[in-house]
Amino acid sequence: MKTFCGRANPTTGALDWVEESEEYDYHQEIARSCYADMLHDRDRNEKYYQGIQAAVARVKQRGEKVIVLDIGTGTGLLSMMAVTAGADFCYAVEVFKPMAEAAQCIVKKNGFSDKIKIINKHSTDVTVGPDGDMQTKANVLITELFDTELIGEGALPSYEHAHRNLVLEGCEAVPHRATVYAQLVESELLWSWAQMQPVEVEGARVVPPPAVAHCAGAHSVCDIQLSQVSPNSFNPLGPLCTMFSVDFSKPVSSALQTHSSQFASQSDGRAHVVLSWWDLDMDPSGSIVCSMAPSWTYPQPKSAPWRDHWMQSVYFLPVESTVTKGEELSLTVCHDDYSLWYSLRQQNSQNEAPPSRPCCTCQAHLVWNRPRFGELNDRRRTESYVSALRSVLKEDSVCLSVSDGSLLPVFAHILGAKKVLEANLKKGGVELLEIRPEQLTSSDVGGEQISVLMGEPYFSTSLLPWHSLFFWYCRTALAGLLRPDATMLPRSATLHMMAVEFQDLWRIRAPCGTCEGFDVTPMDEMVQRSLDFRESREAEPHPLWEYPCRALTQSSAVMTFDFTECVPKQPINSQGSLPLIRVGRCHGIALWMEYHLTDDIIVSAGLVGPISEQGECEWSRHRKQGVYFLSSPWDSSGDGRAAVSYNYTFEPTLGDIKMDFSIQS
Repeated sequence: MKTFCGRANPTTGALDWVEESEEYDYHQEIARSCYADMLHDRDRNEKYYQGIQAAVARVKQRGEKVIVLDIGTGTGLLSMMAVTAGADFCYAVEVFKPMAEAAQCIVKKNGFSDKIKIINKHSTDVTVGPDGDMQTKANVLITELFDTELIGEGALPSYEHAHRNLVLEGCEAVPHRATVYAQLVESELLWSWAQMQPVEVEGARVVPPPAVAHCAGAHSVCDIQLSQVSPNSFNPLGPLCTMFSVDFSKPVSSALQTHSSQFASQSDGRAHVVLSWWDLDMDPSGSIVCSMAPSWTYPQPKSAPWRDHWMQSVYFLPVESTVTKGEELSLTVCHDDYSLWYSLRQQNSQNEAPPSRPCCTCQAHLVWNRPRFGELNDRRRTESYVSALRSVLKEDSVCLSVSDGSLLPVFAHILGAKKVLEANLKKGGVELLEIRPEQLTSSDVGGEQISVLMGEPYFSTSLLPWHSLFFWYCRTALAGLLRPDATMLPRSATLHMMAVEFQDLWRIRAPCGTCEGFDVTPMDEMVQRSLDFRESREAEPHPLWEYPCRALTQSSAVMTFDFTECVPKQPINSQGSLPLIRVGRCHGIALWMEYHLTDDIIVSAGLVGPISEQGECEWSRHRKQGVYFLSSPWDSSGDGRAAVSYNYTFEPTLGDIKMDFSIQS
């Protein structure tokens, strides 16, 4: 059997449905899972263990047998903790078949097969009774059903069903309670990810269309590593508010609910962003707490636990509003069974109906992701493009822009180009051609030849940095419409690399071995088999501004793509080595593109500042970089004797880059 999977095609700029073997989906889901990340989260593991031990002890003190239901067991870790703590029997439910099979191996390997039953079902399909999956209802409920938004993985419906059908009234629950916190802030940085901002070009003020400016935006949460957003980037307008709590030891409802918190504004400002996270109380007394708070809320930020499976949330209010210091405000959160949304009101409007879920009406929030909004709002980046355009445009310039939703055509028109076209209604001096670049004919451009072909380049289908080379394919397809002396903007692109030591990101790929004293190597082996299926030989996209790393080599341009020429028919190969010049543990290779707009204007989609003496890096927040994880880390002595050898091959027929790395000492 075969399966069809969506995959970005850099040669067409489209998402193609590619035929893969039937094992592909299976291995992809395992390889991209966060099981290793969760098991490396010692804070989470220790708090769960303490909570389980306390819950088992409370049931035993009542003289009852301890029957545990573990929903979303994963590796079976929490069930093994429960048995070790004295539970009489555990029913461990896991819907993902490969994980259920791994859990079965892990439970057996650790000698718990007689006390733990793995049930490969969704918990809502589990039956209770003499002939059921469970012989009797449980009196201890253990779950790990949470995501960054707390309820996004269906925690509420699962709890609702479990209390009705699978556990006894008055059961002990681990975690016992979850509490959601939120803070209203003003932040130019964060708001730039949600709405288009006006921009000044040559004295002209470019403003977003009303449909975009007045759109409530996408309702989905923006989940990020908020620890990497400096408190200097926002102005708190209110205190940290306790929005609502869910007691998991009692029946839970997944119905729509609304909660509000009242406070006086702490300062003047513009209210448009809500920062949010949650805590888990593992026991009723609240003495065992697992917190998702960002590191800057800790007295010692470096003591904050790192995790990627749970981060923090940023919510954008539907409209921006001005608040004054001392003004009485009401922050409201609504949630259904899977998601949350926020609104802000003056307290004198308490009788208003609960706010409806925000919905994008302008389409832009459906086409562009949040980093793309940030990119379009980046004034320094805009200045680079305007300067480059100013240097190449002439009064008779006929310009064609090839990018998704770019402002370059508007800038070119303001700067005085004779004609500006964009390959997609004639508006504001820019003609949008609703046609793909390779389908353009001379009549589409009014019989004139193109003198400036421009692009950022940005394409919504691009996943890895080099997928934006689709611009090169467009340039090649348009060769017959270009003047002999036509200007390409950008002129070229270079692929850059450097070897890095990650502060924490390495955990998502590192084997666990043992976790809290339990052998989980069958999971390591399962994940490695899936990585070896394909992923271990490929780079993957990550926003490195969220994941601090240190450079262990210099950064180096390793491939150049000349847009003044057509895409070559033969592969381009590049090989060489970079000495390891800093002490550290090399986890992998960071990869990014830099675009040479002119001879002296460069826009980087990776490093945006010099590397410090210690190797610290500053990354663009607008694009994801590529990360190639080494199969095993390498300890660098920093004396330059060891080097990272690389071999890249750009395949023109695929538009992709094959790569291979090794450490030579």
